[in-house]
Amino acid sequence: MPNRLASETSPYLLQHANNPVDWYPWGPDALERAKRENKPILLSIGYAACHWCHVMEHESFEDAATAALMNERFVNIKVDREERPDLDAIYMQAVQAMTGHGGWPMTVFLTPDGVPFYGGTYFPKDEGRGMPSFTRILHAISDAYHTKQEDVARTAASIREMYAASVDATASAGPLSAPLLEQAYAALARHYDAAHGGFAGAPKFPQTMALELMLTHWARTRADEALEIVKHSFTAMARGGIYDQVGGGFARYSVDERWLVPHFEKMLYDNALLIRLGAHLWQATGDAEIRRVVEDTIEWAAREMRSPDGGFHSSLDADSEGHEGKFYVWSAGEFDALLGDDAPLLRAYWGVTTDGNFEGKNILSVAGDRRALARQFSISEQQLDATVARAKAKLYTVRAQRVWPGKDDKILASWNALMVRAIGDAGRAFGNESYKQLALDGARFLFDRIVVDGRAKRSFKNDQSRIPGFLEDHAGLGLAAIAAYELTYDPAWLARARSMADATVRWFWDDATGAFYDTASDHESLITRPRDVTDNATPSGTSLAIELLLRIAELYHDADARRRATYILETLAPAMARYPTAFGHALSCADMVINGAIEVALIGDPGASDFHDMERVIGSHCLPALVLAAGRETADLPFLTGREARDGRATAYVCRNYACDEPATSPAMLDDHLVRAAYRA
Repeated sequence: MPNRLASETSPYLLQHANNPVDWYPWGPDALERAKRENKPILLSIGYAACHWCHVMEHESFEDAATAALMNERFVNIKVDREERPDLDAIYMQAVQAMTGHGGWPMTVFLTPDGVPFYGGTYFPKDEGRGMPSFTRILHAISDAYHTKQEDVARTAASIREMYAASVDATASAGPLSAPLLEQAYAALARHYDAAHGGFAGAPKFPQTMALELMLTHWARTRADEALEIVKHSFTAMARGGIYDQVGGGFARYSVDERWLVPHFEKMLYDNALLIRLGAHLWQATGDAEIRRVVEDTIEWAAREMRSPDGGFHSSLDADSEGHEGKFYVWSAGEFDALLGDDAPLLRAYWGVTTDGNFEGKNILSVAGDRRALARQFSISEQQLDATVARAKAKLYTVRAQRVWPGKDDKILASWNALMVRAIGDAGRAFGNESYKQLALDGARFLFDRIVVDGRAKRSFKNDQSRIPGFLEDHAGLGLAAIAAYELTYDPAWLARARSMADATVRWFWDDATGAFYDTASDHESLITRPRDVTDNATPSGTSLAIELLLRIAELYHDADARRRATYILETLAPAMARYPTAFGHALSCADMVINGAIEVALIGDPGASDFHDMERVIGSHCLPALVLAAGRETADLPFLTGREARDGRATAYVCRNYACDEPATSPAMLDDHLVRAAYRA
């Protein structure tokens, strides 16, 4: 019989709707029952694509005896971390403080007023691998709650004390300066894995924002080492098993240092950040392989992740038919039978062996040098590419007939905003009109369906927007609106961006603390108001808000927006210097303050051929902190005021650090200006 989760829209919660556990969604009903019956709360937080979440469900939450124990002794609450990043952040902070690590599934035990007193991640059903069984944990926690109240109260008090730090007032560490960026770059370079790309260690995550920062460093300094780090890292991922060699798109991370064995789940946000990095890297290198991977990833997102109304779904599961990665791997026999005479060449290309590289099957990865392989098989590189393309199409057709991984089809505001920006940047870089339209469709969806009465909602599913939006949603939507403006030059998009910027300040800024909070001032009351400033898998709400304010400041000459954004960065400077991998996006914002935005105002008729010629030049350059506006001179946008077309031709004004180059009236002249625009003399 379905439990209370059956009326939810989250695919993750619905996965648990038929568990024998008496699950509640987060809300007053569960909290009030815990107080009324004086029972501890068992809070379980996960997400739909999480492999170990599935394992714990099958082992424990589907087990009648375990469920009976949970129901007898606890009030059980299930939370989708993607819908409720506030709850996830609050309780993850506690679990990390108590155990030294975190992850999902997250299992936290709370007092009836919501304060954690014990927590962990995955607990096995049976004892093993040095871990206690879940049922043993349940008995121990229940007994402790009722018989060791002083110990529970002491732990809860220490957690409350930890949370109290979130209301401490911030303070500027002084003006931002170039040594901060140099120090961050040097720290990142020390951890670079020269053998395999990326940053040392396993499991290995893409660290996209750190790589963007290194690409910015190259653009500012022309340090060849920085560009090589980014190119090698992106290419290594693109040739590895973390990248879907058949269907496109990147998995969340690799369990090994060589990018070979992925944790097979595909998240929208990872792919958005990698598309954007790849587009910028192509602008810097012109590398055809990088462009192909970016294009294939966009095609994957459009084909497999896009909803009919223009939004993008959240994730694809790691598992299918109860096995991680089953959808993606190939036996040698199956591979040979499908590809016939081409199989020996393609075995060598993708590293396919009889024994396999993953549980007897093969994860495809580009195993050898393309040029050497073509010579070995006495064919041209063009013939090799054509053979690989034919094989991909054939393998995809066959794979599509397998049981697909589950899809989390909710649409999240901030993740969609990241994808809109990414596809928009790629569309401008490649001059691809279909990509531009794809980005615009996504932006229209966000403002038509996600924004309600001037404020963003978090999630959209079943034709309804739900859950009040967080800081990252509002700031992300503002940046997505600017991206849409850069594709259309329609001032209505800038009005939307400014509206979202105003909302971030009105609802999320706190004067007493001098900081942005992740939840709005009218959000439901929780045990603390979360404020996470670190850039983790996605940019933090704070760093997105900083970037939005800096861009609004440039476009509208808004001194208050610039002052607020700069102040926040000054408060974060010591942490950014010490932990650059945790502040990749914030450091890119700091670059915009320290080295200045690259301002490009393009004046002319957006429908004219000479205007399009100038646009193509802009799109071909890697320009960190680019602020672009275009159209005809207008008093409504200070960025364009006083600038006019010269001699009836499209004219570009390129400015930095409050100084402008001579107006460019030809593509060649504009190209010359942009070659020098980013460089920090």
